[in-house]
Amino acid sequence: MTLVKSTPSILLSTFFALLLIACNPDNPVSNESASDPAPVAVADYTEYSIDALQALMQKGELTSGQLTRFYLGRIEAIDRNGPALNSIIEINPEAMEIAAALDTERQENGPRGPMHGIPVILKANIDTADQMETTAGSLALKGHRPPDDAFVVKQLRKAGAVILGKANLSEWANFRSDWSSSGWSSIGGQTKNPYDLARNPCGSSSGSAVSVAASLTSVAVGTETNGSIVCPASVNGIVGIKPTLGLVSRSGIIPIAHSQDTAGPMGRTVKDAAIMFNAMVGRDTADPLADSFPESVPDFTANLSKDALQGARIGVYRGHYGAGRDARVEKIVEDTIATLESLGAEIVDPVDIETGGMGSAQGIVLNYEFKTDLKVYLENSGAPLTSLAEIIEFNEANAASVMPHFGQERMLAAEEKGPLTDEVYLQALVDSKRIAQNGIDGALQNHKLDALIAPTRGTAWLTDHINGDQSTGISSSSLAAVSGYASVTVPAGDVLGLPIGISFIGAAFSDARLIGFAHAFEQAGYQRKKPPLGD
Repeated sequence: MTLVKSTPSILLSTFFALLLIACNPDNPVSNESASDPAPVAVADYTEYSIDALQALMQKGELTSGQLTRFYLGRIEAIDRNGPALNSIIEINPEAMEIAAALDTERQENGPRGPMHGIPVILKANIDTADQMETTAGSLALKGHRPPDDAFVVKQLRKAGAVILGKANLSEWANFRSDWSSSGWSSIGGQTKNPYDLARNPCGSSSGSAVSVAASLTSVAVGTETNGSIVCPASVNGIVGIKPTLGLVSRSGIIPIAHSQDTAGPMGRTVKDAAIMFNAMVGRDTADPLADSFPESVPDFTANLSKDALQGARIGVYRGHYGAGRDARVEKIVEDTIATLESLGAEIVDPVDIETGGMGSAQGIVLNYEFKTDLKVYLENSGAPLTSLAEIIEFNEANAASVMPHFGQERMLAAEEKGPLTDEVYLQALVDSKRIAQNGIDGALQNHKLDALIAPTRGTAWLTDHINGDQSTGISSSSLAAVSGYASVTVPAGDVLGLPIGISFIGAAFSDARLIGFAHAFEQAGYQRKKPPLGD
């Protein structure tokens, strides 16, 4: 087993040498204004929270340009060289220009808000109308530059974020093969887990999670259909928020299934993720759920308190075992329960939820919606290919490059499906939603609960391009994913240095309350350990 901590110490000197070059005022890639304070070459902003970064910017001790250069230098030293985490698929060539403009705006008018000047990494299935491509990691979409930003990108730009680059992912958000390796794409290759290079980062928002965990960015955007935010967040030791369906627009994002897809924030702390969540949320008339968007949306950072769990009733969902139990993960669950009780929560354990038939119904729904939704996206975004059938044909014609490790069984199964008027699809959609939503709502109502908890995932597995993903079987993502309800995962412990997250799962639009619970737990419970990257 090759651990990241065995990386030669030369990594640090390489990193700081690159940082010195990046901070040189004569460096041709620098667009920072001449009025910026002189950069300090040895400044290290790893693990800095958004609040801490904003405080430095307000005091004039840091600029967005300096911070952006810092992350660019770190990406070069750690992601592309050094341990070569391979989490970033593309750098925004306009990042320094954007940061410089935001620094000028801060000097003249003050900050727009807490995201002003903060670098953000986007998953590579999210549209940007700039020089970057939107490919979902697939060579089939190489060169695809959509004409418009995704709605969520417009929101982030409006909030003052610096779009730093795009993250590698499981190709097509892991909807290509039954034998895929999470974090692998035909454009980006294999992303590595920063806690152990031989292990998998989970997916499909692999690069988004790794970039945050390794401090290659402040925060990142992931997307989830079933587990693709919370699983990589859990195994890479960060916070991931899977929003209630419809709070974050899906327009301009390469889809799997409109009945489950959502984008969500990923950060090193609950508050960082909540700050970006505030910027992402908004009613988009182009989103199918625009009419159900709530009349008022809370400030997700407004009530972050260590007392949020006082008097809360929390149920322990034990239906997450899958292929088996892990006593080490169970110990983390018990420690979590003890922490919650110490914070004034009342625990109901266990809480049983019947989910029989949910998985098979969901499978039908995803196959049908992927074929239809993908065609709509491809046609509307000016993509080089316009249907799933054309993508399948491209993959077969370029199999040596596109499919060196695994095939496209899921795509083939989806291509066989008919229109969304088919009775089998309509019934599966009703069944999957009923089972998941009744399961959560019933548990909360019957036990008078405010939320459920469960381990998000087991330990990261060894990356295996022959047999594909070989996870431990511990997973709790499906209930929130299929129902469309909210969940938040937060670091809760580790097994021999490999992170384990705990998920807080709740009802529709319980996002703010779950974030409050997760923040209170974070403050009193397990403290996240940064990856052993030698810096």
